[in-house]
Amino acid sequence: MLKRIHINMHIIRSRKKKGTKEPPITVKTYKDNIYGNEIDIIGSSKVIYRPEKPLSCGATAWIETFGPVVIDGKKTLK
Repeated sequence: MLKRIHINMHIIRSRKKKGTKEPPITVKTYKDNIYGNEIDIIGSSKVIYRPEKPLSCGATAWIETFGPVVIDGKKTLK
């Protein structure tokens, strides 16, 4: 299953301004959005920068992988 991983800059700015702990990293699949603070990609991945065709969330740079992803050392998406 394809996974797209990106950093939400709005959350990073909010965390800095308000001191919150909301996780800024998003792992997107065709059925889920999972949030975390630390992501381990197992296997190959590709970094993409495409400002002319961003993701639906507005991200212009992201990582794509078909490999397993471990989120915050606990949840694994295969």
